[in-house]
Amino acid sequence: MPQIAVNNLHIEYESFGAPSAPVILLIMGLGAQLSRWSREFCAALVERGFRVLRFDNRDCGLSTKFDEAGVPNVGQALRTGAALNAPYTLADMAADSVGLLDALAIEKAHLVGASMGGAIAQIIAAQYPQRTLSLTSIMSTSSHPDLPPPTREASQALLAPLPETRDKESLIEDALKRQLAVASPDFPTCPQRLREVIVDEHERGFHPRGVARQLAAFLASGDRRAMLRTISAPTLVVHGSEDPLIPVACGRDVAAHIAGAKLQVIEGMAHDLPVALTEVFADAIAAIARSSGR
Repeated sequence: MPQIAVNNLHIEYESFGAPSAPVILLIMGLGAQLSRWSREFCAALVERGFRVLRFDNRDCGLSTKFDEAGVPNVGQALRTGAALNAPYTLADMAADSVGLLDALAIEKAHLVGASMGGAIAQIIAAQYPQRTLSLTSIMSTSSHPDLPPPTREASQALLAPLPETRDKESLIEDALKRQLAVASPDFPTCPQRLREVIVDEHERGFHPRGVARQLAAFLASGDRRAMLRTISAPTLVVHGSEDPLIPVACGRDVAAHIAGAKLQVIEGMAHDLPVALTEVFADAIAAIARSSGR
């Protein structure tokens, strides 16, 4: 996979499909590498006539790390209400996405973001409307403070410290437990495949300090409701009915604050992108993209 200079960073990315096809930019969530957009997912979008870009966000995978910024104490901030010192913001991460389009000489793109990536895609659609053809926000939120919080189990999966024994196998088992805590009950991933994904990610770019900085950026981003009201691009909001980390009410709130947004709630889906739903996702994304007229 190639790297490209973006905003004084190096961003790892991969492109699928014809260079002349309309572009779908896939923006992944907290601590998740580009491979979380499965090859089946990318291929399904290519089959529908798009060029697909997936990439590692800053502080993740093989893109530039910010270790010199230290590690924010997210847990303490959540417990005490102390100010959270985030070394960068979601707006900075949105600028990275736009910078990737600039570096690849892509004028406009259809934006698809998952979880924190959905929040980043929302910011791009609001602040860079001239670069946005359509927006698909998957299992994300407006970050309004009155929305329902994660379940206790999902919070623990997100915020629990790493195991005391930090050999490779212990860390892989820990990652598997965290993933299974938010996995879709009606669309389970093959256990062998899930383990292979986790092992590949561990070997490619295990970087928990970057996850803490990304989480700080997400938590410090604030309420986006006013920003959502300015979005004019055709918008689809996709959310799982069983999401324990970002409850479905959060997706409903995103859709309620974007004029004309369509909401698709998938029964039995939680906080992941099950391979079994690949065709459902691809059809929905293609439909909203085509509604933009490009």
